[in-house]
Amino acid sequence: MNIKRAILATLMVWIFGVVAFITSFSIPLLEDPMLQANLVLVMALIPATMLGARFYYKGGLLTHGLALGAFMFVITILLDGAITVPLFIIPEGGDHISFFADPWFWLIGLMYVSVVTLYWGIKIKPIQKLNAV
Repeated sequence: MNIKRAILATLMVWIFGVVAFITSFSIPLLEDPMLQANLVLVMALIPATMLGARFYYKGGLLTHGLALGAFMFVITILLDGAITVPLFIIPEGGDHISFFADPWFWLIGLMYVSVVTLYWGIKIKPIQKLNAV
């Protein structure tokens, strides 16, 4: 795994996700702004995660998608704990425990890892098979 490239891919996805999450609060469509933010985040993260995976694999890297997705999610957890929670969640009355204990966080994380793994399975694994022949 190319750690530097994986961290850069993660930063791209994380920034996009934070912007989508925060922006969704300024456009009230649902009565529950947190539900709305999480739904917007899910919709935004799918293409963002695919772009992050594409960026990572662009250099010809062949890291298994599950390993890459798990690594990217761990980096995201660190970024959320160090930046997202202190800057955006705590001022709104939340804390680290409520943020990381929220089932939405883990569902979104599962989706994140799944999208990277699926990207690898569809775009990268066939190339690996061709190269092995």
